[in-house]
Amino acid sequence: MTVLPSRPAQPVDPGLVSIALEIAGRLANDASDVIVATAGRGARPDDDPYPFDWVTDTDRTLERHTRRVLASEFPDIPVFCEDTDAHTVSDAEYRWVVDPVDGTANYVAGMPWCAYSLALVDRWGPVVGVVADPYRAQIYAAARGRGMRANGRPVRLGEQPVSPIVCTELTRTGPWPGMGDFITRAASAGTGVRMLGSKALAVAQVALGHAAAAVLDSYHEWDVAGAVALAVESGATVLDRRGDDVSLPVDGLLVAMPDSAEEVLGWWQSSMVR
Repeated sequence: MTVLPSRPAQPVDPGLVSIALEIAGRLANDASDVIVATAGRGARPDDDPYPFDWVTDTDRTLERHTRRVLASEFPDIPVFCEDTDAHTVSDAEYRWVVDPVDGTANYVAGMPWCAYSLALVDRWGPVVGVVADPYRAQIYAAARGRGMRANGRPVRLGEQPVSPIVCTELTRTGPWPGMGDFITRAASAGTGVRMLGSKALAVAQVALGHAAAAVLDSYHEWDVAGAVALAVESGATVLDRRGDDVSLPVDGLLVAMPDSAEEVLGWWQSSMVR
């Protein structure tokens, strides 16, 4: 099995990209300040029995702020968020997708591992992606064909040694089918599997060269679109569970450093419950 490189990027209006990057970066900075100021300090989740589905006052506040700014700057581009638009479909040329607090259970507990994620998406995948990592005071940003930056510093995979870490996340009800076998296969190869509670930051670790791969069995577009933009522009490989090169898979996601993609995909496919 040979893992193919990502397909060539589809062109997009450079003026739109520049403005979208600027506005998304500003929103990410705003969200970062709010998250750090409020995490673990009386944040009230709703009554959902699953912590992974909690929605807090902060989620709603950041969503309203994001929608207000984007509606003013991009009145013709719809904005989608998990908490209000989970079953809405749009045929618009572009759409914004936002996760105000990715890692809400961590946020409520005051654990320093959550993120704000925002992406501009078209039919080919992410056009612009921004992920705020508040506790590390980092804003990660990328745009199609323009590369990835961390607080303005260019990031490109290539010279980093392959990490001994692979990230994954639980589903809303627990381990995904085959997860135990996947962890065993990774451990046998000398690789540790980490579940840290934020899908956006899990994928971002690959884009930064901190993790060899991230495997997500289930997710929403708003969970990962911003981070996938980072990964693609940093030079990571993005595949679905079948190993197909898909810019924003809808059925399972593998993001990996190129030298690790084939091996990690093999663990994942071999562990799938049939």
